[in-house]
Amino acid sequence: MWNETKHGLYKQFVFTDFRAAWEFMGRVTELVNEMDHHPRWQNEWNVVEFWLTTHNDQREITEKDWDLAHAIDALADHPNETKLDNGVDKKSTHFTELQLYADGGSRGNPGPSASGFVLLDMAGNVVYEDGVYLGITTNNQAEYQALKLGLEAALHTFQVREIYVYMDSMLVVNQMKHIFKVKNRDLWPIHDAITRLVPKFKKISFDHVPRELNKLADAQVNKALDIELQHPTQHVG
Repeated sequence: MWNETKHGLYKQFVFTDFRAAWEFMGRVTELVNEMDHHPRWQNEWNVVEFWLTTHNDQREITEKDWDLAHAIDALADHPNETKLDNGVDKKSTHFTELQLYADGGSRGNPGPSASGFVLLDMAGNVVYEDGVYLGITTNNQAEYQALKLGLEAALHTFQVREIYVYMDSMLVVNQMKHIFKVKNRDLWPIHDAITRLVPKFKKISFDHVPRELNKLADAQVNKALDIELQHPTQHVG
């Protein structure tokens, strides 16, 4: 999953060995030359990392960066095919609408935190899921980040224009519905970022659900936390 950081759109790819990583970098070199969009990247043995930004005065993350991100994903998954990380064929899969279940959690509040989300079709079948370790944040920050990541995946990976959001955070749901004001200044940046995503959807709704109905997203949160706390890694952003 690509993450928006202060250094750009970031993702790490891990291969079986240096040769596999080198072959991948060779294919990416051809790709970025064709797209005329050259990222910052680095390699250490079997690990390749990317930071994508558009080279203007603000070095913002733009649609051009997302286009390159998806093209790089395709090369990493299948050199001659276009596949998602979970094996769904993008060429044959099309959704006009999806359900998004999102959750976030902090062990300490603030403490080690993660966000998780699950995208389902309207029949309730999981089409995409992911969990992301965030570092030290609060519960509310992790919940907002989960919403942002889920909306970005629906928008950029599936090009969905109708999305139905379900969360067990009454605070986040009511703030997105403009029932509650966002009083916590630490939440302003992420709330503003999500607010800018909302108009990109033709239809979007936010609904509160009990925690027991949000178990899939919660499982992604705990999976990301457990993996990170058992095998700590360095994170950008």
